[in-house]
Amino acid sequence: MTVVDTPPTTLREATIPPDGMYEGARVLRRLPEGWEERPYERFEVAPLGRVIGAEIRGLDLSRPLEPALREELNRALLEWKVLFFRAQHLTSEQQRGFARNWGELETNPLLAAGSSEDVVRFDKASGATPTFENVWHTDVTFRTRPALGAVLQLREVPPVGGDTMWADMAAAYDNLPAEVKERVDGATAVHDVIPGFVRFYGPERLAPFQEMFPPVEHPVVRTHPETGRRMLFVNTSFTTRITGMEREESDRLLSFLCRQAHVPEYQVRFHWQPGDIAFWDNRATQHYAVNDYAPHRRVAERVAIEGDRPF
Repeated sequence: MTVVDTPPTTLREATIPPDGMYEGARVLRRLPEGWEERPYERFEVAPLGRVIGAEIRGLDLSRPLEPALREELNRALLEWKVLFFRAQHLTSEQQRGFARNWGELETNPLLAAGSSEDVVRFDKASGATPTFENVWHTDVTFRTRPALGAVLQLREVPPVGGDTMWADMAAAYDNLPAEVKERVDGATAVHDVIPGFVRFYGPERLAPFQEMFPPVEHPVVRTHPETGRRMLFVNTSFTTRITGMEREESDRLLSFLCRQAHVPEYQVRFHWQPGDIAFWDNRATQHYAVNDYAPHRRVAERVAIEGDRPF
């Protein structure tokens, strides 16, 4: 008589770390609910990601934008969150002129200026200060009115590396567990300039800016002023705590929320060539400049557009 062992029907005890990132299907919704998707008539759009990132072909950004073209580009920006334009080779003045189609330009006294105070120049050679590379962040959320967007052009590209990545924070919000959404909807968080720059500058450099940029509060989940979409609006560089929470609870929740930008399904990665332009919606995204090109040089210029107060 053969005896067949019956496999056990109970599993051994196992503990999963809380607030982990788990496998499984994700909601990948590029457009807001009810948004009418229409063809583009004035340029070609080549998607680079499922929910974020598209290359725009057939435009010369050195030429003035007619109102209809500006409106169609704005729709593309809202729908794709970051737009890429190859081999534009704009002068700084042309780059500023393109950005001004979306509003007044912003200055940043903490970063090196290019040809004018509203052009930031990132000249990264061996030994240069590694400002805002290798960290997911949204630009200048320490301001009362963080930037609407930014136009970045690569002047000099290393032979290998130096890519930039962007993450869609609307997709990040869509995929939060229901219990986390309940905790963060309606919550506010403190944003501060000091932690974002103390990694690069000493107290004597930063102290004059403490009064210029006092800590501000923004919603943890902001509403896009043009699409109405809900988006996570916290980041590792500038968000220090969630208002009204004990420090331990705030740190744990912020860590979980900031890790959402790390999910590949929400990302696009762009490999630069000289003269390429990226134009991104700073309200809806985070970005990450990959510093993997030492000892080579990488030179970029950025123009930022003034934004509104998050709500």
